[in-house]
Amino acid sequence: MLKAAILKPDLILKDTVLALTPEILQQYQLQGLVLDVDETLVPFRQNETSEELREWVEQVRKVASIWLASNNLSVNRIGSIAQSLDLPYILGARKPSRRKLRSAITAMNLPVERVAMVGDHLFTDILAGNRLGMFTILVEPMVEQELPPSADPVRNFEIWLSQLLGVSLEQSQQKEKIKK
Repeated sequence: MLKAAILKPDLILKDTVLALTPEILQQYQLQGLVLDVDETLVPFRQNETSEELREWVEQVRKVASIWLASNNLSVNRIGSIAQSLDLPYILGARKPSRRKLRSAITAMNLPVERVAMVGDHLFTDILAGNRLGMFTILVEPMVEQELPPSADPVRNFEIWLSQLLGVSLEQSQQKEKIKK
């Protein structure tokens, strides 16, 4: 894999995770999802899930197994979010480390190429998923209403670096994966 390709998501949604429909999952033959939590499902300081997110999880779980994987170590916060969604979770995933993500895939009992890593950051979520051979989906972050997404310096750096490496995040690009 080329060095730049390891940061390239298979699918860029250009919207929040709520735009990831069962039809998209079926189109890519995905049967499992590993979801980042902070800013992928809820804003960073938020402890509760929205009704819209809970409804989305119920729709997606009809076609795919779902696990949460967070670098966050707060069992109270991440555990509460996971409980409200009735989903298994991993704390301290240390993404881009693969070890704990591999355990979620093993628990799903699915081939790695049928499981997507879904998140809002290239350096953690997408890098970890690509290192494992997962299908990777980059989503727009869910941020607090008063903070614009462009206020995130890490996200701005990721966009700048991706452009420098020739991996555009400004266009919705998809790379071809062999469908088995």
